[in-house]
Amino acid sequence: MSALVTGRFSAAIAGENARGFAAVIADIKCVSPKEGDLLRGREPAKTAQYLVGCGAPVLSVVTEREQFGGSPELLRTIARTVDVPILRKDFITNESMLEETVELGAAAVLLIAAIVDKKTLTSLYKYAIDLNVEPLVEVCTQEEMAFAGTLGARLIGVNNRDILTLERDSGGPDRTAALASGAPADALLISESGILTPADARLAVDAGANAVLVGTSLWLADDMGAMYRSLRVERSNDSCVHP
Repeated sequence: MSALVTGRFSAAIAGENARGFAAVIADIKCVSPKEGDLLRGREPAKTAQYLVGCGAPVLSVVTEREQFGGSPELLRTIARTVDVPILRKDFITNESMLEETVELGAAAVLLIAAIVDKKTLTSLYKYAIDLNVEPLVEVCTQEEMAFAGTLGARLIGVNNRDILTLERDSGGPDRTAALASGAPADALLISESGILTPADARLAVDAGANAVLVGTSLWLADDMGAMYRSLRVERSNDSCVHP
């Protein structure tokens, strides 16, 4: 899938694609509702720095506090620690949260179609553009994918798990494979969650994903760096989800 690059976050993903690889977006997440504490004594900003050293061209940082143990302060700290574009992951529902996202130093922000109505999603998408922060529209159904297309979304994420149950299910990249053909040809497609092995990354990339977003499996790995590098699968520059 080719894409119109519109910002630093997109450009970093496109740069990895140009080098022949799918981008691996390392997710800085303190707690998994399914797996519990992920840090296990590790310092998240230092871990973020380590992952950038392993080759991560971008990061995502979960700032939701109650269920995922994150915070806006965590994002601010990591943005000051590393020199790569950062995606803010949270349940963004209003414009003040977008304004905060910019102030914290994020280059992109997650907008989840499943948690807001279409009118609100449209308003948030347009305001993010106005604020010069790239909106990543997250979808999990064909209807949501089609609506992301009507928004003109240039960054689209497929959540392979059910965000409404806080990703406690066992979904995998087969959801990305099922929805990828509906993605706009000029969008960057990201497969989110449920990427546990290089084979999972390969399935998503073969379906047309430009990037995979990986959190829990990195934090649970015996060797985080080796796990990160194993997920950086090759991707043809002319990959396309359309038959």
